Amino acid sequence: MTLMPALSLWPNLAVFALIAVIIAVVGTRLTAVADNLADRTGLGEAVIGAVLLGAATSLPGIVVSVTAGWRGEAELAMSNALGGIAVQTLFLAVADVVYRRANLEHAAASTANLAQSALLIILLSLLLVAPYSPALTIFGIHPATIVLFAGYAFGLRVVNDAEHFRMWTPRNTEETRADEPDDEAANQALFPLWGRFVGLAAVLGVAGYVLTSVATRLGSQTGMGETAVGIVLTSVVTSLPELVTSIAAVRRGALQLAVGGIIGGNAFDCLFAGAADVAYRDGSIYHAVSGSTLLWIALSVLMTGVLLLGLIRREKSGLGNVGFESASIAGLYVLGVALSLFF
Repeated sequence: MTLMPALSLWPNLAVFALIAVIIAVVGTRLTAVADNLADRTGLGEAVIGAVLLGAATSLPGIVVSVTAGWRGEAELAMSNALGGIAVQTLFLAVADVVYRRANLEHAAASTANLAQSALLIILLSLLLVAPYSPALTIFGIHPATIVLFAGYAFGLRVVNDAEHFRMWTPRNTEETRADEPDDEAANQALFPLWGRFVGLAAVLGVAGYVLTSVATRLGSQTGMGETAVGIVLTSVVTSLPELVTSIAAVRRGALQLAVGGIIGGNAFDCLFAGAADVAYRDGSIYHAVSGSTLLWIALSVLMTGVLLLGLIRREKSGLGNVGFESASIAGLYVLGVALSLFF
């Protein structure tokens, strides 16, 4: 069942563009609310960005992946999830370009973001191993999905411990931007903040549901395969909240929120694959995907590894005031798109 009647190519493109605008506007408003919640709850920008903002901005993508999985469209479900991880990592490079004072990874030093990056690599590696395991399922669910959700939950505890117990801390420099609570935000009523956040997140989820039908039709009308639609269309549009919130956070000076939102959103996006496996009723979804999708898992591991190296090295400024990791991430993403479309 679809939400709207079949449309020709240009009306579909118009609807697609409209959804993109809605997602971008709502994502912008989420940033301010998340920043205030970080101050009001005392959890800090990195943790709120990794858990709350990352999950909320990922709602359109998870709706697309789960709906596609339920429809039996394994390639679209998985490529949307994993393409989103790659493009969101690219968006962090864009935020680095926007922040002109120094390399963003240098200024947003955080133990939580380092731990979150390591968790992301582990989750991605699990997704890369799953297709080569036996195609056994329990009530239609592959064991890798259970491990994926359990690993994510345990990883969040590790991330929280890394931020609060601080077994080691990054060295502060004149460009380091510490996470300092705003007095005005700390005095705001908590219940209305949560209400606004949940309401905006719900709008993102509905937009993602509508996007599924539009993207599927665009794929058939343009001759693009499900993998290309997932990588080039749905993953980019459903990831727009991450781009918008990261740039908005940088402009607010909430640098750890910007980095944490991207990395945390990527880790949450790994759960898309698990959720799609639960919805997919034809066996293990991990064994129903092509090599193109596995390529994006491998590229996402590589891009995250480069990002982690940049977070550890903390280069103050690179060529054009852009860090080496941002340039490398952009190059890897372009390579992935070229390989998916032309080879």
